[in-house]
Amino acid sequence: MRKAGRMAAEVLLFAGKLVAPGVTTDSIDAEVHDEIVRRGAYPSPLNYRGYPKSVCTSINEVICHGIPDSRALADGDIVNIDVTVFLDSVHGDTSVTFEVGEVDDHSRLLVRETRAAMYLGIGAVRNGAAVNAIGRAIETHARAHRLGVVREFIGHGVGTEFHSGLQIPHYYERSHNTPLETGMTFTIEPMLTLGSPDLYLWDDQWTAVTADQRRSAQFEHTLLCHDDGAEILTRTPAGEGAAEVYTKE
Repeated sequence: MRKAGRMAAEVLLFAGKLVAPGVTTDSIDAEVHDEIVRRGAYPSPLNYRGYPKSVCTSINEVICHGIPDSRALADGDIVNIDVTVFLDSVHGDTSVTFEVGEVDDHSRLLVRETRAAMYLGIGAVRNGAAVNAIGRAIETHARAHRLGVVREFIGHGVGTEFHSGLQIPHYYERSHNTPLETGMTFTIEPMLTLGSPDLYLWDDQWTAVTADQRRSAQFEHTLLCHDDGAEILTRTPAGEGAAEVYTKE
């Protein structure tokens, strides 16, 4: 899991260097696909339940699972790139929302505070803590900044399966009281919105967009639960992830 996570982090850093006005998400997908294969791994999303591409690229009002296409990124866009690699029979899963050129202040706040919310959720992880401690930390932060929390898509267990049975909601409910245990591996990947978190799916049955067409951002790490906290697996040996390298303070 550490090896797969490290590779996913390195590939996402590679993807970040491709983000620029005028670049298509199809070209990002193609280059990331080749980079993953060159490293001896497989892009987990490709053909997963019929998904047709190797990464997810979610622009502006797209919450998640955007399918790369011929649309060129424009100055002022924000785009989430979600990379998962399958290496040595396990998956490493990570994503970052990138700013394309110069973005407006509202979008910058959304990106910055979504990243912060993810790390607050990570800070709630430890052996014996309830899953809903993660959601409470994320939702409390989002509400303080008047951001919506998407409820339909959540974090998940990950390991030999891309998505295993463990569910990690990014909002608080008392019933979400499954205790975390040392050795569990899972993602935390909050999706926050500038407006309402209500959504609908495009006809492709993958692309989820905000109902009010306002922007959404997402950040994701794969984690390993320890007795006293979380180990972030989707970082490089230097301790870097794309969230640290590319997010402007």
